[in-house]
Amino acid sequence: MSGMNYCQPAADALRMRRVGIDTYQELVAYMRSDCDICRSEGFEAHSRVEVWRGERHIVATLNVVHFPMIAMHEVGLSEAAWRALGGADGEPVQVRHPAPMQSFSSVRAKIYGHPFTSDGVAAIVRDIVAGRYSNIEMAALITACSGSHLDIDETIGLTDAMVKVGQRLQWRAGMVVDKHCVGGLPGNRTTLLVVPIVAACGLTIPKTSSRAITSPAGTADTMETLAPVTLDIETMRRVVERENGCIAWGGAVSLSPADDLLIRVEHPLDLDSEGLLVASVLSKKIAAGSTHVVIDLPVGPTAKVRSPQAAMALAERLIAVGAALGIAVKPVMTDGSQPVGCGIGPALEARDVLAILQNAAGAPQDLRERALLLAANVLELGGKAQAGQGLALAASVLDSGAAWRKFQAICEAQGGMRVPSQAAYTHPVLSRHRGLVVAVDNRRLASVAKLAGAPKAAAAGIVFHAPIGRRMEIGQPYLTIHAESPGELAYARAYAEAQENLISLQEV
Repeated sequence: MSGMNYCQPAADALRMRRVGIDTYQELVAYMRSDCDICRSEGFEAHSRVEVWRGERHIVATLNVVHFPMIAMHEVGLSEAAWRALGGADGEPVQVRHPAPMQSFSSVRAKIYGHPFTSDGVAAIVRDIVAGRYSNIEMAALITACSGSHLDIDETIGLTDAMVKVGQRLQWRAGMVVDKHCVGGLPGNRTTLLVVPIVAACGLTIPKTSSRAITSPAGTADTMETLAPVTLDIETMRRVVERENGCIAWGGAVSLSPADDLLIRVEHPLDLDSEGLLVASVLSKKIAAGSTHVVIDLPVGPTAKVRSPQAAMALAERLIAVGAALGIAVKPVMTDGSQPVGCGIGPALEARDVLAILQNAAGAPQDLRERALLLAANVLELGGKAQAGQGLALAASVLDSGAAWRKFQAICEAQGGMRVPSQAAYTHPVLSRHRGLVVAVDNRRLASVAKLAGAPKAAAAGIVFHAPIGRRMEIGQPYLTIHAESPGELAYARAYAEAQENLISLQEV
């Protein structure tokens, strides 16, 4: 704020009202167009406004209402704004113009080719977390950073600034290991296997994971079908001290909150930025207290990282930024050409994980092998195995049942283990051609699972039956849709059956 006088309450006050509108994470306020304060302050649709309740305040985007959805002397608040401001219906609030935002001058300078300074990017991140940036302003920032427009120094500065605006966890262990995947691959739920393997070997691995934003399931969504994941810091600390590891939702502990806000705008734009990706990943790992991190980089034509060359460039930047900020990073390039496992969707992915942990017949071997590879790298990076010996150690922990016992113990420590739900409706989608599967479209498969209701409907999604190399016959199912309502089943089925290249076949 520019000065204390700017924050003094106005004589006129409105009454806050919860209007029950879900705007995801965007803070939105609603005022009548004929409201005296709206008119006298010159507020227009999409104005940025400050709403004060005592000493607490938010900055929101204004939507102007032209009919009596709200009363003349009320300000309506979206669900996100209501949670952020707190309070109760009918409490008095003041609404005014926010103070001028100085940090956006650094964004303008970046658009015109000037690099960010460390002070400039720190001010941007502070303003984003304070809610001062609108979606349009964040979109401008993301566009300015897209492609290769952030150099190493700018990426280091951005990562450091993102760490400093949130909480930073500290652990008793001198070495704290972690594992992360850059995403873009349906069913790649290796975390739920890596954590118990590594924790059973005695390393500390406090894993914080995200929920899905545009995918059919995030790690936190899948784990939530098996155990509670919304842990506060004290609960998380207790679980880790007891079991060496946890699998918790990162959003509950406010690690790198700027990242969550940027991702909300970044995904719809579908702009790739190597620098933003590195800052996103490493800021959360550093904030979580990690000292050694293995990062899975799936490479494939429909994965997030499309080529080996792009993966190498990303790996080099991850290592360099990590070293500058005191964290050891080991990227591992993996096959991103097709989904991992069979299930795509929270409960279906959880069932794959349980099958592997229990050494069940028919458990998906590709998911098992990928998890063992990543666990091996974590064990070697963490000093529990010599180079080249991590795989044997990881496999022995899984085969002996020690990983399964550790996973059950982690679930119990987090609040109790659950049984994943099952969908009420299923339907197979049949191949119209004969041939060998030579390619799979990850993005379209993910779309089918989302149309079926995943991740909001935990049991929804698809089971995939046609990995690359499998011979398909006419009329053979290549996926089975799982849905919790007939309507969602019909939507997903119609989309899947209209696609020509969900899988590509070669005549043999």
